[in-house]
Amino acid sequence: MSDTKPRVIALLPMKANSVRVSGKNFRDFCGKPLFRWILDTLLEVKEIDQIVINTDARQILADNGLVETDRIVIRDRKPEICGDHVSMNLVLADDLSNMPADVYLMTHTTNPLMSADTIRKALATFQEAQATGKADSLFTVDKVQTRFYRADCSPVNHDPDNLIPTQNLEPWYEENSNLYIFTADSFAKTKARIGKQAMMYEGPYFESIDIDTPADWDFAVVAARFLQEKDKEAAK
Repeated sequence: MSDTKPRVIALLPMKANSVRVSGKNFRDFCGKPLFRWILDTLLEVKEIDQIVINTDARQILADNGLVETDRIVIRDRKPEICGDHVSMNLVLADDLSNMPADVYLMTHTTNPLMSADTIRKALATFQEAQATGKADSLFTVDKVQTRFYRADCSPVNHDPDNLIPTQNLEPWYEENSNLYIFTADSFAKTKARIGKQAMMYEGPYFESIDIDTPADWDFAVVAARFLQEKDKEAAK
């Protein structure tokens, strides 16, 4: 077995426009543009060799002080894969075909609270599972144990006539879009970031906020301010 360190590339796609929260990637979020939160976190993870930003907003990034470095690569998104209705898998496929690596880690600008520690642990978990043939990809989830109903009010995962504590219900796992880890081989088999032999990874629930709507934005701001105050108290 080779002792050569695997080449790890983080993919951080970023577009200029957002449908539900206008220009959210570049809006000020608790003191700095939203995209800088996860970008700065990725830069903390020494295991990541390069961060690739596939974007149609190079000038907006430059206006916000971001240019290419030895670790940050800005790729101009091809016109044919621009737009709100283009599958993210097509964007990822373009990156994979141009930026070779042993392992790819993909996240979003809309996950500002995910920590470097969570990324490191998820990456280590995947690499261990990959080495033993237990997984070809990883994605993060939130565990949910609550009572679900269909639109017609019929129960999905419980018996209303036999109520049991929610902690005793079968846990369900929600893909939270925070983090995906995969290889070129696993991507080739499914044309997607989740491979044929995927594993789930449950990170800290507090970090899994994904900003998709104005309400998400407000909730994330409250959470970020709480964390900032918590860090100030810890530093005293």
